[in-house]
Amino acid sequence: MDTQQQTKVWDIFIRLFHWSLVATFTISYLTEDDFPTIHVYTGYTMMALIALRLIWGFIGSRYARFSDFVIRPSAVIAYIIEVYQFRAKRYLGHNPAGGAMVVALLLSLTMTLLFGLLTYGVAEFSGPLAGLANSINNSVANLFKEMHEFFANFTLILIIFHVLGVILTSLQHNENLIKSMITGYKQTKKH
Repeated sequence: MDTQQQTKVWDIFIRLFHWSLVATFTISYLTEDDFPTIHVYTGYTMMALIALRLIWGFIGSRYARFSDFVIRPSAVIAYIIEVYQFRAKRYLGHNPAGGAMVVALLLSLTMTLLFGLLTYGVAEFSGPLAGLANSINNSVANLFKEMHEFFANFTLILIIFHVLGVILTSLQHNENLIKSMITGYKQTKKH
């Protein structure tokens, strides 16, 4: 007889990181022009969060480690095809598409933050890159701002796909992935 048991999948760091990143990105995205001080501080907070996540990706718990979910692109594509055919395998940690999304989001956010720092330094003469202000012309400064906005919007698109993937996978496997990112636990079968 099969029974359900709870298995700890997401450690406290991963859950706090995830929801803190959700909050800081949302606040930063919504405050871009109207509340620049808040925008800057949430950007710095995201930088710290991403730096900690990169470290945790090597030393953290099993399902937090990059070695558990970073796989070759062909396997990710095969998994996505299986999802749309409604025959995708269930994973206890990140599935291949989820793992690829983690990498894509971290890269896109990093680019958003890098160009944000460049923009802040050159256009506002503030932050750790303010010294660049004297050596960068206006067209390059505008390019930094455009790239910052591009990657922020690209990150938002990735987030939409991430949420849709979580909903689809939750429905296919009859599990609440959002709840598991709150509690840290997933259901597993015990024989």
